[in-house]
Amino acid sequence: MLSQNSAKLIMEELDIVIVGGGIAGLATSLALHRKGIKSIVLERSESVRSEGAAFGIQTNGWLALQQLGVAAKLRLNSLPIHQIRDVMIEKNIKQRESVGPASHGEVRGVIRNDMVRALAHALPVGTLRLGSQIVSVKLDEATSFPIVHLRNGQDIKAKVLIGCDGSNSIVSKFLGLNPTKALGSRAVRGFTNYPNGHVFQQEFIRIKMDNVVSGRLPITHNLVFWFVVMLKCPQDSNNLKNQEDVARLTLASVCQFPEEWKEMVKKCDIDSLYISRLRYRSPWDVMSSKFRRGTVTVAGDSMHLMGPFIGQGCSAALEDGVVLARCLWSKLGQDGMNNVSSRKQIEEAIDEYVRERRGRLVGLSTQTYLTGRLIEASSPATKLLLIYTITWNNLLFMAVDFSQGNHWVSYDLEVYLLEMAPERPSLECPGCTITTATSTISRYQSYIMCADPSWLNQLIQEEAVVDVAPDWDSSKPFNVVGSLEV
Repeated sequence: MLSQNSAKLIMEELDIVIVGGGIAGLATSLALHRKGIKSIVLERSESVRSEGAAFGIQTNGWLALQQLGVAAKLRLNSLPIHQIRDVMIEKNIKQRESVGPASHGEVRGVIRNDMVRALAHALPVGTLRLGSQIVSVKLDEATSFPIVHLRNGQDIKAKVLIGCDGSNSIVSKFLGLNPTKALGSRAVRGFTNYPNGHVFQQEFIRIKMDNVVSGRLPITHNLVFWFVVMLKCPQDSNNLKNQEDVARLTLASVCQFPEEWKEMVKKCDIDSLYISRLRYRSPWDVMSSKFRRGTVTVAGDSMHLMGPFIGQGCSAALEDGVVLARCLWSKLGQDGMNNVSSRKQIEEAIDEYVRERRGRLVGLSTQTYLTGRLIEASSPATKLLLIYTITWNNLLFMAVDFSQGNHWVSYDLEVYLLEMAPERPSLECPGCTITTATSTISRYQSYIMCADPSWLNQLIQEEAVVDVAPDWDSSKPFNVVGSLEV
């Protein structure tokens, strides 16, 4: 029998290793699992990470969650948001207020822990390994496959290594990516619970007053998520020792805000408070960085850390997982690594993933960067220049419409329809059977065979993102080749 020390010297060999058990890591693993491909997630914490409080998820994020099979569960504890309200106050005088629809599709606030649990519980037992902190990555001299070294002395060789380990990613350092940059701002996020219910509208409201930006997003009829961004951090913000200090700093920063706002912060759940310095990966780094080295790549914040100013960080991470899984599946098939004849196949799959994501992410990161600068700007001339630049960025990348029609992410229509039918009684598909066929184009497609054409007719009318073959004869039972792209 081997001793414990000898056992540590035996290198474990796995097919796909994902570093980081946050949103990006769990979403990528689940997307692979739903393609029939196994993976292992290494998470450094002894429990799944819980920082971050909540996210505002827009339509593109919900489409990704739908693809992952967890959207219905998350909607149960999440109110739909109908509008967005922006208010600017200077010297206690309201200068501007704008109100508009939240999106052409679906917007909701989701508690981070709810999303993490939903993703983690959907994974096969044994996929997530807690307490597994990596300290370095190197390439095997014989095979050029990556080897990760854990803090406990264990070495793991992987055929594919995906870094989802956040802003201080060890995997991104291995790839040679530039360090993320710090903004001058700090953000505090928290929850306030109203046992008897709150009276706030189902809207996302954001108020900018001098050097403070604060937002409020109802999660349920009793729970509200809020954040406070201090654009110029007070000196004492570096000396916070406990949650009470964070609460006092936050309350002081909103002292000029409306009474209901101050009351919301004052009555918050102190344990929920989370303070962080905002960081980002610059748009030019996203545009020019090499996101693959051998069979190693990154996703989520490790790839494209962005500020919270347009609310796309989480949704972009979910998209990463779906796209990466599809690209690997298209090269490897459902048997995963059993079909790999050479390392080149994996590298080609990762290259396809990087190509597909780069254009999308350059637009999002540029939009986030410019919006953050606009919020911080004080000069009218600078504001005007930034607004002009943001407008042209929107036209160039079409990054502001997160609802549909941008064709940035291609989803499996097969999975989408299967997920949609149980949630919409009016769209139950009698006698519907769906089988997968080999795609004739680079994007995934499915053949849908349905006994009742009116079901898909109704779906197409309600979901404009479904692109059905033009030669479909809707007068009879059909074979339809379709794809879903956003």
